[in-house]
Amino acid sequence: MRPKNLLKSCNNQITMIEQQLIPVVLQAAKELYGIDAQEQQVQLQKTRPEFEGNLTLVVFPFVKAARKAPAQVATELGDYLTAHCPQLIERYNAVQGFLNLTIGQSYWLEALQNIAADEHYGQQPDRHRLMMVEYSSPNTNKPLHLGHVRNNLLGASIARIQEANGWQVVKTNIVNDRGIHICKSMLAWLRYGNGETPESTGKKGDHLIGDYYVRFDKEYKKQIDELKATGMDEETAKKEAPLMKEAQEMLRKWEQGDKEVRDLWAKMNSWVYAGFDETYKQMGVSFDKIYYESNTYLVGKKEVERGLQEGIFYRREDGSVWADLTGDGLDEKLLLRSDGTSVYMTQDIGTAKLRFEDYPIDKMVYVVGNEQEYHFKVLSLLLDKLGFPFGKELVHFSYGMVELPNGKMKSREGTVVDADELMAGMIDEAKELSKDKVNTLPDITEEETNEIARKVGLGALKYFILKVDPRKNMLFNPEESIDFNGNTGPFIQYTYARIRSVLRKAEQAGTQSPSITAIDLNDKEQGLIQRLMDFPAVVRQAGDEFSPALIANYAYALAQDFNSFYHDYSILNEKDEKVRMFRLTLSETVSKVLRQATYLLGIEMPERM
Repeated sequence: MRPKNLLKSCNNQITMIEQQLIPVVLQAAKELYGIDAQEQQVQLQKTRPEFEGNLTLVVFPFVKAARKAPAQVATELGDYLTAHCPQLIERYNAVQGFLNLTIGQSYWLEALQNIAADEHYGQQPDRHRLMMVEYSSPNTNKPLHLGHVRNNLLGASIARIQEANGWQVVKTNIVNDRGIHICKSMLAWLRYGNGETPESTGKKGDHLIGDYYVRFDKEYKKQIDELKATGMDEETAKKEAPLMKEAQEMLRKWEQGDKEVRDLWAKMNSWVYAGFDETYKQMGVSFDKIYYESNTYLVGKKEVERGLQEGIFYRREDGSVWADLTGDGLDEKLLLRSDGTSVYMTQDIGTAKLRFEDYPIDKMVYVVGNEQEYHFKVLSLLLDKLGFPFGKELVHFSYGMVELPNGKMKSREGTVVDADELMAGMIDEAKELSKDKVNTLPDITEEETNEIARKVGLGALKYFILKVDPRKNMLFNPEESIDFNGNTGPFIQYTYARIRSVLRKAEQAGTQSPSITAIDLNDKEQGLIQRLMDFPAVVRQAGDEFSPALIANYAYALAQDFNSFYHDYSILNEKDEKVRMFRLTLSETVSKVLRQATYLLGIEMPERM
């Protein structure tokens, strides 16, 4: 009996062909050898280049039960598969314990036809489950930097990938808009700002406030050095420095609702928000819901006070409130300072409570760097102790840091790679490098030239960031990222633009709509179709593993395969009309899947380059 044709509906971690073959292999093991095998025992892999075939079945898992030599088991399974799947398996060859299977031509053609006709190829339509993805989480005392770029690009891409996997996704941001670091910028502006505004200086608001955060640190260090010169030790000097004491007093006034402090806070934060909005727009990221720490920390404080009353937490002699987690293999965690002010953990408890009140969340994902792994272990445990059923289900998507050739970034010292300057620089570099190519395009306008440069520059940045395993630290190299050759965004974009150029020329020549008819496929055409068939499985795996890198490297492999095919075979100049029409269909389908893959990465594709 033949398995049901799953070409149109398959979207699993195994490929379409594998999903169709596995039930037949299990059936063969049962009928030939009486083996009740499990799906995981069926090992299929791409056939090695030196052997004929498309897929190889490893037969060793069945040899012991069959009580026959590996080569004999491979031959018997090959006979069974060709008899029961004649439209799928055209022929086979057995090499010891490996069964190399050649997929039939009609199967490849049917597969391509189905992929070409599916407007939502690789996506699951189900939207019944809701996932909230938190990313960005900026502080309102500085502009976004390179570390935020990786965070935002990962978060936005994960959201798109999960939507493709059938989740309804709510993209959320928690803005850290209160705390001692905010007060540092406010105090420095009051002392040294002379009433400067974004309008009076021509600076984006987030950059202006960031300058004063750096200024505070500079003046604070001066005061520490002056106190140390009087014989005071460094730790005492840090506490006794007048600027720090003023900043701490400002924070207390803020939490007490002091009108003058609150008005200044609101004014300076509004400058920062306007600047953030510009950066997010350029980066191509957005949010469905934004939470503010200034609104959520009070909810968190109430939950901490409830936990204190219920004996979940305890108060020390200095008035501070703590959670004792030593019985859970962790340590003691501060929740409220001795002066009653809250900490990040307090805010996160309140934010989590509000989110689950606002949305029927099935899965909550925090996109936060790996230096916060302990924080989220504690948060999950505290929410569980407070009686929230979602406490243990929180997912911390932990990613590595972006490193620079000259070391780590430090915001307070002004040594960060600014996100706005980085994106502008990438766009300028793309414009310069693509100048010769773009100028050869007919009727190119300055506006289109700038738009191509924007897509290529930002595409280079996004791809370079996202192609790396997100859990690893990475070294950012702008020059390497914008190369038009190799594993880069511009290489994939150029491949897409090349295909679109071919299709435009075909249309201009009056070629009828691409179609598929029975032809003899060459190895590279088969390879392209097989790569296209892999896409749904890659999307599913990327969703399961929260890994945009899988999508990025798939897109690169598909672009490589197409360029190899394009180099060896003619498309528009192919004399056989059936072959020409097939190749146009194949090319158009490759461009569609490239566009869908890069969409999941937040990368825009230029129609010409």
